[in-house]
Amino acid sequence: MTAISNSKKLTELQATAICGNDISSSCLYVSALTILYAGQFAWISLLVVAVVLYLFRRIYGEVVGALPLNGGAYNALLNTTSKQIASAAACLTILSYMATAVISANEAMHYLHNMVQLLPIEVATIALLATFMGLALIGIGESAVVAVVIFITHLIALSLLVLAGGWFLLHNGVEIFTANWQQPIPSGGLGTALFLGFSAAMLGISGFESSANFVEEQKPGVFRKTLRNMWAVVSFFNPVIALLVLCIIPLAQVGEHRESLLAFMGHTAGGSWLGWLISIDAVLVLSGAVLTSFVGVTGLIERITLDRVLPNFFLAQNKRGVNYRIVAAFFMLCVSVLFATKGDLGALAGVYTFSFLAVMALFGLGNLLLKIKRSKLPRPVKAHPLAVVLAIGLVAAAFWGNARINPSALFVFFQYLIPALGIIFLLLNRGRIVRGLLYTIHYLYTPVRRFVLVSNQYLQEMLDKINAQEFVFFTKGDDLAILNQVLQYVENNEKTGKLKIVTVIKPGQLCNDPLRRDLEVLDRAYPEVKIEYLEIAGVFGPELIEELSQRWNIPKNFMFIGSPGDRFPYRVSELGGVRLII
Repeated sequence: MTAISNSKKLTELQATAICGNDISSSCLYVSALTILYAGQFAWISLLVVAVVLYLFRRIYGEVVGALPLNGGAYNALLNTTSKQIASAAACLTILSYMATAVISANEAMHYLHNMVQLLPIEVATIALLATFMGLALIGIGESAVVAVVIFITHLIALSLLVLAGGWFLLHNGVEIFTANWQQPIPSGGLGTALFLGFSAAMLGISGFESSANFVEEQKPGVFRKTLRNMWAVVSFFNPVIALLVLCIIPLAQVGEHRESLLAFMGHTAGGSWLGWLISIDAVLVLSGAVLTSFVGVTGLIERITLDRVLPNFFLAQNKRGVNYRIVAAFFMLCVSVLFATKGDLGALAGVYTFSFLAVMALFGLGNLLLKIKRSKLPRPVKAHPLAVVLAIGLVAAAFWGNARINPSALFVFFQYLIPALGIIFLLLNRGRIVRGLLYTIHYLYTPVRRFVLVSNQYLQEMLDKINAQEFVFFTKGDDLAILNQVLQYVENNEKTGKLKIVTVIKPGQLCNDPLRRDLEVLDRAYPEVKIEYLEIAGVFGPELIEELSQRWNIPKNFMFIGSPGDRFPYRVSELGGVRLII
C-alpha cells in the first residue's frame, strides 16, 4: 500500500463531500418513503433518526479514533474479535456498497430519462458506472474535486427548495398542512405509524459508515468533522423537507409522486425552473453516491487483502497508486448484478437496506468490545456504554421494522449474503482446503500416478507459500498464559509456520532466561508453528518497527503487540499498521 503524504490527503470538505453525497442523496426519497408509513407524523420519525445518528457520531469517533485505519466495521471487529467475524462484517459492507452503486446509478438515469425521453436507461446506467470507475482509477484526490462540486450543488439546490417552500407557506398559509394534519392516523395507530416511519427513515443515513472506510486518506482530525457535517446535513434537511411537503402537497398526492416527490414539490412551490433544478441535482448527487461506493469499497478491499482475506492479486496498483484490479472487479460485479436483475432493482433494495443496518449494528458491537478488550487504548472521545446499547437497539428495531414492511426483501438479502459468506469462508480456510486436496490426491495415487505427482508438487508449493509468511509478536516479557493466547490467535487466524517472538531490551540488560524456557515449552506444544525467540537492543517504537520490517521483509500488518497502556508514547496508527491481538 502506497503511503499518502499529509499534503495530498483529503481535507474536511473533500472527505465530507465523498461520503456526504451518499447520505445526502437520501433527501430525494426518504421524505416520501417516511410519509407513506407515518403520514403527517413523518417529520417526528425523521427527528428520531437524527438522534440515532447523533449517538453513532461518538460511537464511530471512539472506534476510529482508537484505531484510525481503513476498514470501518471490519477494522473494529478485527482488533476485538476474530478474523472470521470481521470478514463477515466486510462482506456485509461490500454488499451494501454494491447495492448502493447499482441502485444510485439506475435511479440517476431514471431522473435523466424523465428529462431526455430517448435515453436507454440500462445502457446509460452502465455508462455512468464506467465513468466513475474511470474517475476512481485516476485517484482519490481527483475524485474528491468532482465530489465537492456535486456536494455543493446539492446543498444549494436543497437550500433553494427549502426557501421556496417557506415562501410558498408565507403566501398561501397553512390550509394544506391543517388538512393533512387532520387526516386519519395510518392503520395500526400512532405508535405503529411512527415505528414504521422510523424504520423506513433509517435508510436516510446510509453512507454514514463510508468515511470510516477511507480514514487513512484523510488529514488528521478530519474524520470526526465528516461525521459532524453528515449529521448536520441530514438532521436539518430531512425533517424540514418532510414538514414542507406536508405544508405544500396533500397527502393523497404524495404516493402518486413518490419517485420524484422533491421535483414535484419544487415545481409546486417555485415553478417549473425549480422542478428542473431538483431533477438535475438528483442526477448529480445520485451519481456522487456511485463515486462514494467506489472510494469506500476500494479502501475496504485493500485492507482485507492486506490481511490475506482475499488473494494478493487485488493489491496491484497503477502509476497513480490506485488498486485498479479492485476498482475493475467492483465495476464488473455491479454490471453483472444489473444484468441479473434485468434493470428491476426493487429486490436489490432489500440487500441495500439490511446490509447497511447490519453494518451499523456491528460497528456498535465493535465499540462495546473495544471498551471491554481494549480499555487502555487511547481514544479522543468515548461513547457512553448505555448510549451504544441504545443505538444498537434502535438499529435492530429498524432492521425488524423493515423486515415487517417488506418480508420478501429480507429473503433476497439472505440470497445474496449466504453465497458471499460462503466465498469468504473458503478464502479464509484455503490452507485447510489445500491440505484436504493433498490428502485426496494421495488417496488416488495408484490409478493416476502421474497426475498425483504433478498435482502434489503444485499444491505443496502453494501450501508452503501460504505458510512461508513470517509473523512477529513483540513482548515485554509476558508470562506463559499470555504467550499461549498469542499462539492460539496465530494458529486460529493466520496461515503461517513461522513466528518470531521479539523482546526489546536496553543495551547491557541481562537475557530473559525464564521467557526463553517458557517459549521452549510452547514450541513443543505447537509443533506446526516454528517459534524463534530474539532479544534486540534498542527502544521500541515506529523506527525500530520500520527497521525490522525492512530487514526481515515482513509487512507491518503481520506484526502484533498486546494492547498498550495509557503511558504508551505512541498512537497505534503511528506504528504503521501493527495489529493488537491481546
